Amino acid sequence: MPLTAARRAVRESVSGLPREFWWLWTSTLVNRLGAFVATFMALYLTLDRGYSASYAGLVASLHGLGGVISSLGAGVMADRLGRRPTLLVSQASTAVSVALLGFVRDPVAIAAVAFLVGATSNASRPAVQAMMADIVRPEDRVRAFSLNYWAINLGFAVSSMAAGFIAEVSYRAGFLIEAGMTFVCAVVVFLKLPESRPERTAVEKAGESGEAGEPDEVGLGAVVRDGRFMGVVGLSFLVALIFQQGAVGLPVAMGEAGFTPADYGLAIAVNGVLIVALQLPVTRFIEHRDPGRLLVISSMLAGYGFGLTAFAGSLGVFVLTVCVWTLAEIINAPTQTGVVVRLSPVHGRGRYQGMYTMSWSVAALVAPLMSGVVIDSWGAEWLWGLCAVVGTSAGVGYWVLMRGMPVVEETARKSVKSVEDPTEAETETVEDPTEAETETVEGPTEAETETKTETETETEAEAETEAEAEIDAETESEIEPEADIETKAEIEPEIEIEIKARMGSA
Repeated sequence: MPLTAARRAVRESVSGLPREFWWLWTSTLVNRLGAFVATFMALYLTLDRGYSASYAGLVASLHGLGGVISSLGAGVMADRLGRRPTLLVSQASTAVSVALLGFVRDPVAIAAVAFLVGATSNASRPAVQAMMADIVRPEDRVRAFSLNYWAINLGFAVSSMAAGFIAEVSYRAGFLIEAGMTFVCAVVVFLKLPESRPERTAVEKAGESGEAGEPDEVGLGAVVRDGRFMGVVGLSFLVALIFQQGAVGLPVAMGEAGFTPADYGLAIAVNGVLIVALQLPVTRFIEHRDPGRLLVISSMLAGYGFGLTAFAGSLGVFVLTVCVWTLAEIINAPTQTGVVVRLSPVHGRGRYQGMYTMSWSVAALVAPLMSGVVIDSWGAEWLWGLCAVVGTSAGVGYWVLMRGMPVVEETARKSVKSVEDPTEAETETVEDPTEAETETVEGPTEAETETKTETETETEAEAETEAEAEIDAETESEIEPEADIETKAEIEPEIEIEIKARMGSA
């Protein structure tokens, strides 16, 4: 029975998603399986090349800065050129730059190529998320983003373990393997993924721009002026600052408390294991729940999960705190991305996703500086207390911003209808007024019928029969048989007026 239930749960988690999504998911998984550079870059520069830790930190910062800059540019490309061309350019450029990084020797050249790797590798994220929003139905998007996040973490966990063994053989081999796997991703996109960017119809162009044939572009200025969305971006930056402490603040604090790197490795490994094990079942539980409430809960769980680290005195307690904020991460990641899609206009998804991606890239740059300053000045306990305050503030912010947000975004709904069933919207538009007219006509007739006497009813029946006979004779040659019902519905008010007139004269 448990095995059957597990199979059913897995089947429900993966069913109903389009084939294009699974090719995109496969591309993401392959990409993350080969993500070796981020894992051993610092070791490569300090141990293999003999550079200082300061230089390794500078290169890591330049790598992150490249991601910050490319986020917005890639979002614009995804909207203007399309999702598919952006992915192809990004992944092909990443493959070339990663391979080049394994051969350059000059420190300036290494720093420049690292910046290029960060820019090109991060450029694919807005396009991936925009394409996923294009091809997946609104009600399935949280599940789709969750599956994608699960693939990212599974691939990263495997690549992190493999990176150690590859580094013992050859760092250059690691660079070349990552370049090759990234190129495979580009081939998958080229062969299996069609362009998904929604095309504007003539009606949309005329309605939005005032003149047919002139589309109203969603510029970056419009993104910045979107108050609710920019509020979400700011709050996601705060939450990202908290989550980044798992990689920058936690190892420093555990080291100062006397724990070994192996202890930290064990504690942080729990994060990846829990995400791989719980991401899908937790998503089944949360995918149809209020996203605002989920973001409030996940923000506070993240803040208090790291806040509890101030009381950790043993490895077991550190692991327990990791479990708390990992649950927050599992809830936050797909929900946050889904909210960004719901706030994005259909033809501006790339730019909106680019701005959202940039908030995480900036947090990755700011978090190390924040943790270093706080720990050096006041101690690690103050860092964890600050995380609790930031998490609480983000939770309150989400509660304020998400009030009144529509359950399903109209732009996405219209986009899906225009692709899957272009006549559905028209059918609804036609049917609703008909129902209203039917109710308007039938309602008064029923009320009047209940108040009539038997004599009046007989008189009406006779008059109605005569009137119908006269009208049928006049319109028989003009009205087709299948239109009789509609014709009678239209002339009923005239018959009723005539009946009342005859009754009045009587």
